Amino acid sequence: MKRISKSIKSFFRHVGSFFDKWLITPITKLMLKIASIFKENAKNIDRIAGKKSTLIVVSLILAFGVFILIDRESSIMIDQYAEVLYDQPVTAIYNEELYVVEGLPETVDITLVGQRRHIFLAKQSPSKGVTVDLTGLKPGNHKVTLDYSQRLASLDYRLDPSEVTVTIYEKVSETRSLTVDILHQDDLDSKLYIDDVELDRTDVIIKGAEYKLEQVATVRALVDVSQLSNPKAGEITLKDVPLVAYDDEGQTVDVEIVPSTVDAKLTITSPSKEVPITVVPTGELAFGKAISSIDTNVSTVTVYGEQAAVDNLDEIEVEVDVDGLDSDKEFNVTLKRPNGITELSETTVTVTVEVDNSVSREFTVDTIEFRNLADGYSVQASSQADTRVTVVVSGSADIVNNLDASSITAYVNLDGYGVGEHEVDVRVVRSNVLLTYTPRTRQVRVRITEG
Repeated sequence: MKRISKSIKSFFRHVGSFFDKWLITPITKLMLKIASIFKENAKNIDRIAGKKSTLIVVSLILAFGVFILIDRESSIMIDQYAEVLYDQPVTAIYNEELYVVEGLPETVDITLVGQRRHIFLAKQSPSKGVTVDLTGLKPGNHKVTLDYSQRLASLDYRLDPSEVTVTIYEKVSETRSLTVDILHQDDLDSKLYIDDVELDRTDVIIKGAEYKLEQVATVRALVDVSQLSNPKAGEITLKDVPLVAYDDEGQTVDVEIVPSTVDAKLTITSPSKEVPITVVPTGELAFGKAISSIDTNVSTVTVYGEQAAVDNLDEIEVEVDVDGLDSDKEFNVTLKRPNGITELSETTVTVTVEVDNSVSREFTVDTIEFRNLADGYSVQASSQADTRVTVVVSGSADIVNNLDASSITAYVNLDGYGVGEHEVDVRVVRSNVLLTYTPRTRQVRVRITEG
């Protein structure tokens, strides 16, 4: 409403000014000049002016003139238009080698107010954009005015914001070492492994305000695996790898990094090995039952992954829950990838477990092994009886009857034991997962001495 009221007042002010300037004053001057010229013919003039037809003609001329001028003024007022230019970039003029500026907005909005044709011309005309001249300002806080270089007298320009407070810092620099972050590594073929990343430089220079440089904990080269086209085993060079500075909490720090990118040489390998599948039954079968055989549809699997993980892997274990099992059964098991292994040639395996009646048989193991004794100690059994143990082996008759006592290993774990006599638990290695081994003698006595 205020804007409408203001427009109405302005309209009548223009009308009054128009009448005074273009109608009353000129007509008065004209009439005085005519009166002076035709003074001696005043009677004739009065007679002509007094005629009805003369008054009508003069009135029509005046009315037409008033209409034309009022229409012109109202058109100017009604044709007012506003348009906002959003996100106009701001350019600061200062010595970028010596100073750092903070607090300056990256963009501002500019409102153009005027006639549509003038706004159209302003948008088509070249402009240097929004600038702020910081030349000569010293480090500290400064309130500065933004300037829009394109100025047409017929338009009103309003910047939002038009003034800002900026902080100027002296620019300092430091040398920092580079580290590597590998991004989107999961996008790489699971049979491939990035064995090494070598950058074309080991350190860079960071520049900025001193307090910002103190926040930088590390500068990392972000090697994006998704940018590799058709990756395969071998060496691949990735150019223009971006560098980013991070603080202790992993947040980016806005500092200048020189250079801003590096080249990275990636060594991609495909370590692999074929290892056997070992089935480990868990749980207890139904009473009186034992596993007579375990078969798998595949006996080996090829593993891919880190070289060290592949080298250290000797088998892939598959656990099968046979708890309460009393008859033959087939299991479909999903293979689990060990740590460091990225791919398996087989993901599932079918395990067939055959069940038979269980029998038991006793075996005498003449030697008990001593394991994990600390350096600097020696150990011996306290008596002859403590050197041997009877082991009860249960399982399928075909397996138990063909078992030899020499294949059974009994031992005691001496980890953490010191000088003196100790009673330690007897353990039996389960060398055949289809059998159960139970020592009749649960403990033996040993003597540990120094030397």
